[in-house]
Amino acid sequence: MFPNAVEFRYRSSNSLLVFDIASRTETNIETMRYMIDTKEDTEILDWITPFNYGSQQSDYFRRRQAETGLWFLNSTEFQEWLKENQKTLFCPGIPGAGKTILTSIVVNDLTSRFSGDLSVGIAYVYCNFRQKSEQRIDDLLASLLKQLAKSCSSLPQCVKDLYNYHKKQGTRPLLDEISRSLQSVASLYQRVFIVVDAPDECESHDGCRATFMSRIFDLQARAQVSFLATSRMIQDIEKNFQDSLRREIKASDEDVCRYIDGHMLHLPQFVSKRQDLQQRIKTEITEAVDGM
Repeated sequence: MFPNAVEFRYRSSNSLLVFDIASRTETNIETMRYMIDTKEDTEILDWITPFNYGSQQSDYFRRRQAETGLWFLNSTEFQEWLKENQKTLFCPGIPGAGKTILTSIVVNDLTSRFSGDLSVGIAYVYCNFRQKSEQRIDDLLASLLKQLAKSCSSLPQCVKDLYNYHKKQGTRPLLDEISRSLQSVASLYQRVFIVVDAPDECESHDGCRATFMSRIFDLQARAQVSFLATSRMIQDIEKNFQDSLRREIKASDEDVCRYIDGHMLHLPQFVSKRQDLQQRIKTEITEAVDGM
């Protein structure tokens, strides 16, 4: 009786050991496969475009004063744009009105609001005339493609196919190929938000600005895309948004006061001891700013 029991325990223990080794081996293989896939996906995404607007988003959002921009997020126009699919919201403003910082506030609100929701895609671009070499029409659309592809649960096959074809040929994708891939990836989402800051800073003489706007509107017509753009008040830009929702960007009195409060400590010490002087400073600066 006892020898058989010992033998049974030995066999059971041996079977568990074999099972454990097999289980660990399978786990290790899956881990290696995941690491390889992740490395390949990163290589493909960087091949689409090495440029990343994430660092700019972090920098701009860090500059904003806490709780500023709420007037815009709570506005009727923004709330309508947020709730209804395929809406366009145009946000013009004079130079210095804070369009770029407000854009970062919008992007942060969207990414926070839809965090973890794989059915919603978010992509954004900060146009800057100082970055002409990185902001040709192909680069701008490729950046939108990269962001949306990266947020998918797995890298879309159309993106892999695009990479494999051109990598083999040693070529780069044409504008139409990027647009088709962007449309295919956007269609994987139930809803997509695209935010573009300052398209007026795109090159106009080579058709980059007009083509960029045209491609986004075409994408919007084919997929569930909500589009928001900020810009200076330029006629060539505004005519593209004649039928869109519109909300002008200007510094609100509340935001100016919050900004001043946040920097009051930098003023001479005697100011912090006089509430009447602080209020006078806020009143006069707010009146002088007048929406700028």
